[in-house]
Amino acid sequence: MTRQLFSLGLASCLLALLPAFGACADELPIRKAGLWEMKMVRAGSSMPEVTMQHCTDEATDKEMSTAFSPMSKEVCSKKDIQKTATGYVSDSVCGAAGVSITSHAEITGDFNSAYTVKSTAHAEGGPAAIQGDHVTTIEAKWLGACKPDQKPGDIVMPGGLKMNIHDMEKLKNLLPKLSK
Repeated sequence: MTRQLFSLGLASCLLALLPAFGACADELPIRKAGLWEMKMVRAGSSMPEVTMQHCTDEATDKEMSTAFSPMSKEVCSKKDIQKTATGYVSDSVCGAAGVSITSHAEITGDFNSAYTVKSTAHAEGGPAAIQGDHVTTIEAKWLGACKPDQKPGDIVMPGGLKMNIHDMEKLKNLLPKLSK
């Protein structure tokens, strides 16, 4: 059960992040280099708050945009980011692991110290626990320099699981396995 919740949480995080990368009209700014903490809260969900840390630098943020772009083309039929007076708005339709998600996100903040992503999404298919309408808020804040044992691209997930975003092939292969 714990493994299923973790897999579900990881899939949700990845699908939530996909629309933010490989933007069509506008692109999000590069985040300040260092360690970012990201808290994801799903309103009205029994799923607990998920907090992860991401060590990044300018090259890694640019690479993530480039690396996720082909992946998002495979799983997203629509992805659009527009700059607004208060930040950015993202609209997307993506699918992976038997789940189709239509989402709208509003992104505010300065990408140097903190930013917030408020997303509304409708999911169909996959496990019953993720179907329906979801409101998710991701609050990201810059913590400072990456820890001595971290390198740009490292993500520390709940439970201490550590992976590096540069391992895209592993990430791409993980999504279909999550549906089992």
